[in-house]
Amino acid sequence: MRVQTLDDAKTDIRDAAIEELRTAVRGSLILPDDPRYDEARRVWNGTIDRRPALIAQCSGAADVMAAVKFAAHHELLVAVRGGGHSLPGHSVCDGGLVIDLSSMRGVSVDPRRRAVRAQGGALWGDVDHESQAFGLATPGGMVSTTGIAGLTLGGGSQSWLIRKFGNSADSLLSADVVTAGGDLVTASASEHTDLFWALRGGGGNFGIVTSFEFQLHPVGPMVLAGGAFFAWERIKEVTEFYLDYVKHVPDELTMALFYWGAPPAPFLPESIHGRNVAIIGLCYTGSIDAGEKVVAPIRALKPTVDIIGPMPYIALQAMFDPIVPKGTCAYVKSDYFDAVPPAMVDDIVRWAERKPFAMSMARLNHFGGAMSRIPDDATPFPHRKALFAFSPDALWHKPEEAEASERWAKDCWQAMRSYSPRGAYVNFMSDEGQDRVRESYRGNYDRLVRIKRIYDPANLFRLNQNIRP
Repeated sequence: MRVQTLDDAKTDIRDAAIEELRTAVRGSLILPDDPRYDEARRVWNGTIDRRPALIAQCSGAADVMAAVKFAAHHELLVAVRGGGHSLPGHSVCDGGLVIDLSSMRGVSVDPRRRAVRAQGGALWGDVDHESQAFGLATPGGMVSTTGIAGLTLGGGSQSWLIRKFGNSADSLLSADVVTAGGDLVTASASEHTDLFWALRGGGGNFGIVTSFEFQLHPVGPMVLAGGAFFAWERIKEVTEFYLDYVKHVPDELTMALFYWGAPPAPFLPESIHGRNVAIIGLCYTGSIDAGEKVVAPIRALKPTVDIIGPMPYIALQAMFDPIVPKGTCAYVKSDYFDAVPPAMVDDIVRWAERKPFAMSMARLNHFGGAMSRIPDDATPFPHRKALFAFSPDALWHKPEEAEASERWAKDCWQAMRSYSPRGAYVNFMSDEGQDRVRESYRGNYDRLVRIKRIYDPANLFRLNQNIRP
């Protein structure tokens, strides 16, 4: 078989070696002539169409170890797939080996310790389902089909629980990791502490995590959540209200302001389907009665549609799922901001109005709270003091919408980044390059490089926002 190597060349692997790998894994080894191949190589982002030479669908840590040793021996290009939700498509490669953990989705909860252990291919919906049986949760993605691995390893600053409990990585207790040498080690606050530090935001640079252990927190099962929808003509008014309102909210309230086309969702009246709207989305994790008092000013603004109310936390986590199913085409940029000055508000409104299609959105996430009370160097994530993140999210389904959608996201991002003294959320980076990676890790970058040299000196794990050794 002709395969892609780490040095961007081609080499041949004998059939006998491939059969040895097939024998070594209990899961499936899928080649291009396998009828399962096309489905196995598909990932969430519909713009990604790559053809790996081999896909090792692993059933456990032993399979991952065998696949890593095989890749290292043959110096193969490697992609690691957890949930397959990587926006730039790092979950799959052309011509190399995909080490696929998507069958490894086991989750177990210890309610007395308030801890959950989940395999590396688990999705946030898997973790939420098991944890909410005990009224517990850990900060996870805003789409339940997101993989726990990619989101956590990138820091995990996209969660409805972030202001109360911090980033996803802040609740990580330990991780079982297959290193580039094919060894399985446990990283925690007491063992392999340098690796544990790097995993909490340094991306998939240091190994393949086969199991995550998270601290759980009391959440739900009912929370006050949902969204207030406002007519497009009011977007500047709503933005200014939002920026003032968030100055005084408690940690229990996490919010985001979306500039979007109202989706054809069953919980929305047909009269606004497809119409551009401004949406204040929120989750309050305290008592419902206390939350009602906190969100009263939003209701007083008289939204066109108000769907804020008590709902199961699991329902909130899955709310976006039908709107962005697998196969959705996406191109996303981001930056963190310490403040949003009036000139930036004007630019946000201007670029939101230039959104070429209803499905694309711009959003302004509010942070602070628990996330901000952790030192910048406690984990690789260095944006603790940022109060906001802005991202233009180009989303589309029709091929003819691709060029205009991507162009809008790039131009909008360029206009907004002039207001940011920071860098990006690494999980929302597409094609910015190595300088942008360094910029986004700020003062933590050099420490990440030193740890990369220890655990992956040959840069086997390079399909990510890469920390070059």
